Amino acid sequence: MTTAPLTIEQRRAGYATTITRELPDGATQRATTLGGRPALELTLAGQHDDARLLYLHGGGYIVGSPATHAGLTAELSRLTGIPAVSVDYRLAPEHPFPAAVEDGLAAYRELLTVVHHSRLVLAGDSAGAGLAVATLIAARRAGLPMPAAAVLFSPFTDLTLSGGSLTTKHGVDPIFTRASLEPFVRHYLAGHDPADELASPFLAGLTGLPPLLVQAGSSEVLLDDAVRLAARAATDEVDITLQVTPGAAHVFQNRFGDDGAADAAMLRAAAFLRAALNQN
Repeated sequence: MTTAPLTIEQRRAGYATTITRELPDGATQRATTLGGRPALELTLAGQHDDARLLYLHGGGYIVGSPATHAGLTAELSRLTGIPAVSVDYRLAPEHPFPAAVEDGLAAYRELLTVVHHSRLVLAGDSAGAGLAVATLIAARRAGLPMPAAAVLFSPFTDLTLSGGSLTTKHGVDPIFTRASLEPFVRHYLAGHDPADELASPFLAGLTGLPPLLVQAGSSEVLLDDAVRLAARAATDEVDITLQVTPGAAHVFQNRFGDDGAADAAMLRAAAFLRAALNQN
């Protein structure tokens, strides 16, 4: 018997059930708007009000929301001491490329009106990490100043699906295969060229971007998306740090509190962001 493919609604409901984590103790969330889109503010007592963390959630551009990633966002906020805001950027297939990039740029632009760029940092996971890089590229095009730094968890940066790890890590990755990624790409691009640098930022010129921390697991088919992005950044004279955790899967950081490698990665990410802010 052939199983019918999941609908978008089923994918979104299943993803929310699987990925969502509870907020850390003491964290609060508040609905707001940012860049004309719904957003979620996540704060803890005693944080630095003059800094902000803009978090862009993952989900292959078709699933996920600030709510599904509130736990991960709040944990990074807790470890850094920086209030966070996560924007509910538009999703495909209802809103294909470049809607997400437009929303990321609008959110970043509005934050610049309330926080100095040197006190602003970005982070994201999977497609959200790719979107964070695309947002930075779009901001550079628009002549906007760069933030202090950005952290990228398992970035999905190659929608051409040309990475060698899609083959070499097939059967090793417990979450994805090339075939399972193809529907995300198809829905998001809706016929657009996957080699567009705002869709596949590993192909972009990255000169002028802020310091980047890229974290990935050695067991993910998207490993080359992280490695090749880091190589491009290094070639373009960007301050880039690549950390690959042996045996870890896609966005393993979301297992914080249950997995030592995830906790260690989150601590490294937080230290990186704090150091970038302390330099300004």
